[in-house]
Amino acid sequence: MRALFIGGTGFISAAVSRQAVAAGVELYLLNRGTRGAAPPGAHALTADIHRPDEVRAALGGLRFDAVVDWVAFTPEDIERDISLFKEAGQYIFISSAAAYQKPPAHYVITEETPLENPFWDYARGKIACEERLTRAHAEEGFPATIVRPSHTYETNFPVAVGGGGTYTLATRMKKGLPVVVHGDGTSLWTVTHAEDFARGFLGLLGNAEAVGQAFHITSDEVLTWDEIYLSIAEGLGVEARIVHVPSDFISRVVPRLAGTLHGDKKWSAVFDNGKVKRFVPGFQATIPFREGIRRTIEWFESDERRGRVDESLNGETERILDAYEGRGG
Repeated sequence: MRALFIGGTGFISAAVSRQAVAAGVELYLLNRGTRGAAPPGAHALTADIHRPDEVRAALGGLRFDAVVDWVAFTPEDIERDISLFKEAGQYIFISSAAAYQKPPAHYVITEETPLENPFWDYARGKIACEERLTRAHAEEGFPATIVRPSHTYETNFPVAVGGGGTYTLATRMKKGLPVVVHGDGTSLWTVTHAEDFARGFLGLLGNAEAVGQAFHITSDEVLTWDEIYLSIAEGLGVEARIVHVPSDFISRVVPRLAGTLHGDKKWSAVFDNGKVKRFVPGFQATIPFREGIRRTIEWFESDERRGRVDESLNGETERILDAYEGRGG
């Protein structure tokens, strides 16, 4: 099978790229070449997806059994892809589980859960993309498959405040500094290791039965937010100093976090993975978070260049704590 990944070097897609090559996929990665490198065995194509003529020149007439766009966020991106890849055997759009109804009517999420998110522009953009693809499939026969990752990690810390793809949260914990957990830490959340996601995803890649369908791919393990932070601290060999702060308060102090909190992480999220398991027989997420986060920590600590601390994230955490605890007031 010949596949094209638009992107392919991000937190999730890098793991999928590695596993695709290992599975014998003839894989091409198209991106600007500014973030990461293609895995050994993959073909790197350099072009800006926002410049269709540049993309056509880079592809040089290649045809693909499957095309995956990891970096489409708007309906305009979808219109461009429909034009570029209408000859592909399958087109997979990477949406987001944040597109699901917020607040949820039921804490267990299936693919039939409505798509509605009034709190986050990012999620609404993904919903609009899905709506356009659904019409394209129904009206034009465009071979679309939609995949909705949830909170996925491998070379990042999957938290809501002060984490991400830097060592900032880990450094705070190792120094004994307090970390912020939104809410009271008891809401339910699902985090998925990228290797587990990749195994489910590859079962959909080039799968004709998946065309016209939407899926999420997550772990079946359910944790509280406190358990997530305590597992990170355990992996680091330290005690976590958790300060619980209401999401509304955090959003007032750091407005950029309003979308990701109110549009995603403040709500409990438990996923029914029955659909992807029907389409990908034998799929099961097998990496528990306590093991997966140890792998993440080992990855960071295996190369001192990865131990970057983002002082802007530290600053946000300190502003939240100062405001909430009345420091210096």
